[in-house]
Amino acid sequence: MLTERAKEIVSGAEAKMQDALNFLGEDLKNYRVGKANPAIFNNLMVDYYGSPTPVHQVASISAPDAKTLTLQPWEKSMIQKIEKAIIDANLGFTPQNNGEIIRCNVPTLTEERRRELIKKAKATGENSKITIRNARRDAVDLLKKAQKNEGLSEDVQKEAEDEIQKLTDKKVKSVDELVAAKEKEILTV
Repeated sequence: MLTERAKEIVSGAEAKMQDALNFLGEDLKNYRVGKANPAIFNNLMVDYYGSPTPVHQVASISAPDAKTLTLQPWEKSMIQKIEKAIIDANLGFTPQNNGEIIRCNVPTLTEERRRELIKKAKATGENSKITIRNARRDAVDLLKKAQKNEGLSEDVQKEAEDEIQKLTDKKVKSVDELVAAKEKEILTV
């Protein structure tokens, strides 16, 4: 049976591992994979009266079909600024406006670009695994210190280490699944 201190260490490690997994999931959403996805604009900043502002705070973003993204600014004066921000961000779109909304046609990916995206996804996944393993290492170190300095029993320490290893294996498997799903999505033409 784990003591309070051991549970605290295990849950701290689990939280760090989950953060790494959440970061990976958010990062993979931003990949442009040939389908219109409004999340592509998540990190796009627009000059709004002198201060950088996320584009989703100055316009509504939608995907009316699989190959088109539209941005409808709440103020018409923002159209040129949003277009400039899209071009400057080098997202691979050529924005067109009709005075009311901005349309971005999503080009199909080349084979070379698909390979680049897969490579990038795998690298990001590997970084997430490293973060997860570092959380495991830190937790095991804390358990050893707790055994030495706080009187944590060796049995409790081993049980907590086993629990942390199971969590690590589970989270690493989740990383592999996320990356594999994104790879499949990227390869789907």
